[in-house]
Amino acid sequence: MNVNTNYIFPPISSQNRTAAKNELGKDDFLMLLVTQLKNQDPLNPIDDKEFLAQLAQFSALEQMQNLNESFTSVKAMSFIGKNIHASINDGNGNYREVFGKVEGVYRENGQYFLNVRGLDVPLDAVKAVFE
Repeated sequence: MNVNTNYIFPPISSQNRTAAKNELGKDDFLMLLVTQLKNQDPLNPIDDKEFLAQLAQFSALEQMQNLNESFTSVKAMSFIGKNIHASINDGNGNYREVFGKVEGVYRENGQYFLNVRGLDVPLDAVKAVFE
């Protein structure tokens, strides 16, 4: 009996990867799952219950990341019209204190920025919020 073991899996895109190199993200989890399927013994395939459990874990991980992104988005938007105090790095290791009203919010490379008096303030640089 001939068993076909020539599977072709498209590469998983690494675009918009925000996880640090020492952390595993959903793309890494999916790569591990695909590699496991690709290298399984054709005469003794992976147990369907184990496979479904891994897919459920992947789905849960993806939903948690989506929920976290939504919370961050809502948090950033909630600062519009409020006064903040933030400490931003000028790129040379010097920190600058910023006080002012948040005039807008934008997202770039997975990070949210607040527009305060013409300055781009990272969301995680905010120290205090005032009405």
